[in-house]
Amino acid sequence: MTEYGRGPGSEPWHPQDPLYGDGGWEGQQAYAGQQAAYGGLSQQQYPQQPQQQYGGEWSQGTQHGYDGQQYPYNGDQGHPQYDPQYQGQYPQHPQQPGHPQQPGHHQGGWDATGTHGQVPYAADPGDPYGQQPVAYGAEQPDLYGTEDAYPPPEPPGRRRPEVEPAPEAPADEEEEHAFFAGGGDDDEDAEEHELAGRRERRGGKGRKPVKSKKRRTGCACMVVVLVFGGGLGGVGYFGYKFYQNRFAPAPDYAGDGTGETVTVEIPKGAGGWDIGRRLKEAGVVKSAEAFVHAQGTTSGGDSIQAGAYLLKKEMSAASAVRMMLDPKSQNNVMVRPGERNVSVYQDIDKKLEISAGSTQKVAQKEYRDLGMPTWVRSSPEMKDPLEGFLFPGTYPAAKGMKPDAILKQMVAQAKERYAAYGLDAKAKSLGLHDGFELVTVASLVQAEGKTHEDFRKMAEVVYNRLKPTNTETNQLLQFDSTYNYAKGTSNIHISEKEINSNQSPYNTYTHKGLPPGPIGNPGEDALKAALNPTHDGWIYFVATDGTTNTEFARTYEEFKQLKDKFNASSGN
Repeated sequence: MTEYGRGPGSEPWHPQDPLYGDGGWEGQQAYAGQQAAYGGLSQQQYPQQPQQQYGGEWSQGTQHGYDGQQYPYNGDQGHPQYDPQYQGQYPQHPQQPGHPQQPGHHQGGWDATGTHGQVPYAADPGDPYGQQPVAYGAEQPDLYGTEDAYPPPEPPGRRRPEVEPAPEAPADEEEEHAFFAGGGDDDEDAEEHELAGRRERRGGKGRKPVKSKKRRTGCACMVVVLVFGGGLGGVGYFGYKFYQNRFAPAPDYAGDGTGETVTVEIPKGAGGWDIGRRLKEAGVVKSAEAFVHAQGTTSGGDSIQAGAYLLKKEMSAASAVRMMLDPKSQNNVMVRPGERNVSVYQDIDKKLEISAGSTQKVAQKEYRDLGMPTWVRSSPEMKDPLEGFLFPGTYPAAKGMKPDAILKQMVAQAKERYAAYGLDAKAKSLGLHDGFELVTVASLVQAEGKTHEDFRKMAEVVYNRLKPTNTETNQLLQFDSTYNYAKGTSNIHISEKEINSNQSPYNTYTHKGLPPGPIGNPGEDALKAALNPTHDGWIYFVATDGTTNTEFARTYEEFKQLKDKFNASSGN
């Protein structure tokens, strides 16, 4: 009995084998060249389902397909009739006369050769393709040759038992997440297994079996561990840093440092944090925080000035603060208000430990490259072209530094301050030609004035004596300071014979107007006085005690009285 009905075949019908009885199709018919089953088209396979039986037997000329679908065939044409369930109800066509049953076949069964006889079916008159001829032999396309096609039916002797499905997991077990189970590859693995099974059913030849992808459970767990471990480590690190910054003491060395010394330059205007960072970079202190703390807790710590300091390496912050407050540790050159350049040059030579006169030579040769203001004059009569432009202040100067580097700092400071006061712009309003003459006036005020209260009166004396209408001195300044500058001295007792015999352009007793240039480096107070003199008519002055007490007069008679007072105090 076969699945298509009872017949003389020797194979029994197996209710769970939907392909049972197909072994004689596709090239195994009794006669060579006999037409292919279903017109050469591949028979669609379906999952195992119970076969529907109609009346217990197969009707003549009609054959039921799988899943209850009916496939009537024309005995001659071999074209399938359409399913009555989808194309409407059509009467079953009996076997057409004139087409006898092929010899060697039994209707609906198996013959002695083990091949299945084909039952002829009538063509459907409503099928537009039913009357077309079928392809024969090599003209018929091979629809089983593609990779994704279902395998052709095989005879019962060649069939392999179906693989029993694996038992399903109990419903109450927790389902594993697709991320850990490699769920993204399940569909691909299933397709690969299905294709591999198809190739095996075709004979096991061709491509090698595809290996399934490895599961990513171990890698996924490692990634999770690394992510969480890194996060915890980062939180711990930043938490530790936060505690160190807020509550823990700042890192600091202990003791007074090693035997190795280093010079640290502190610029003007630097605060505690800036000083601490510079000391840390030089290896003096361990942290800027420790220095700031020590500076705040040390008496006078906030009075640290700009300059160069000779310090030791790896000092405690408290020791560094105390050493910076000690003048002995300061490697600086200080320019005092009114100080002449020659004295500044000597101090630089000593601090740099270079031969005497080295800095003065650099000043004379390279003064044009030191950044002087554009309105500075240059004259052969000038004793020093940099005079008046080494601004008073404290500048770092330590062994190993270059003289020109120190001079550039002083000139830059003078240029900045003079520009801030607007000397060149205000000179003409005071009867002067340019800012250079204003600096010269300020240097005279600085040299002749004894106190800050004298500076404005002294500036008025200078401006009144320079006026063309001056009939008291006839535009002669008659300052001892200019003569002493030319001589390189600081005498207050100068005879008339000595003065009249000296023809230096800096001798204001014999030359009218201002000297060729400044006679010193004026300070802030002298500059302010030169810009804002008094207007009380002062034209004479005398240091009656020879040192600090300067008195002023408007007339020559008043001046003579002040001169007699000076001679009496000095013993002349």
